[in-house]
Amino acid sequence: MKTVNWMNFDEELKTKTLHMEEVLKAYLPKEGGCQKTVIEAMNYSVMAGGKRLRPMLMAETYAMFGGNNSLIEPFMAAIEMIHNYSLVHDDLPAMDNDEYRRGRKTTHVVYGEGMAVLAGDGLLNYAFETACKAFEYAENYEEYRKTASALAILSKKAGIYGMIGGQCADIEAESAEEKESVTGELLLFIHEHKTAALIQSSMMIGAILAGADKEQIEALEKCAYNIGVAFQIQDDILDVTGSAEILGKPIGSDEKNNKITYVTIYGLEKSKERVEQLSNEAIDILRSFSGRNLFLEKLVEQLIYREK
Repeated sequence: MKTVNWMNFDEELKTKTLHMEEVLKAYLPKEGGCQKTVIEAMNYSVMAGGKRLRPMLMAETYAMFGGNNSLIEPFMAAIEMIHNYSLVHDDLPAMDNDEYRRGRKTTHVVYGEGMAVLAGDGLLNYAFETACKAFEYAENYEEYRKTASALAILSKKAGIYGMIGGQCADIEAESAEEKESVTGELLLFIHEHKTAALIQSSMMIGAILAGADKEQIEALEKCAYNIGVAFQIQDDILDVTGSAEILGKPIGSDEKNNKITYVTIYGLEKSKERVEQLSNEAIDILRSFSGRNLFLEKLVEQLIYREK
């Protein structure tokens, strides 16, 4: 297994991120026809930058279990499309009403609310069109079976029992008249489904397509839960402690929108402690696999303890 020189981690991360960008570009729809505007809006939102966290976690998990062909690529593009569709809708006035993301104007500000709704819808549908292209790379029955299993995970984790379910609970929590009714248990449900579900999908799909067994996939589901919840708690922390220049979006939006977060319930210090605990558990799970991926371990640490 290739080891990572920590001094070169940033350089390797940059190289891998550029590769994620190239894979994503290869699967984006061409801008043309009577639907050109909605496609432009879709591509505008996807190519606005970002960490490419989910496709990278998917690719690195795939490599950790010995995957080494193009079967994974349609799923890498699909998971990023789903993630970005959720951001387009989150930014809408009916949701978080944000005008900037990743340092530039949000999709609804540029293209209008109606077109932004369609762009989100388009990305979600096109994600599954894209994921289905993996069947073209399958060379035998076993690869067809694994592709079908991966597609089932992608569907569930993005849907009402995954991300959309978390978004539903989040909206209801925001509109609750008695904010005291928003408990820590409900908040964890929101984080698990709204944020962790797509990270679980990413790592589980990488493992499934590479041939990991049931126990390994279940361990990764737990690992990705920790990563996702820690990632969201860190996001809550940054909304309090970060700066608009570094984050690329306004800070204090949670308070502005009267949102209950992990920080508002448990305080800043306990939130930081929880991030550390979840992170350590996630890294321990990754270290338990025989084909350890040191880059993946470092990536998880960097993502959880990020400043933006």
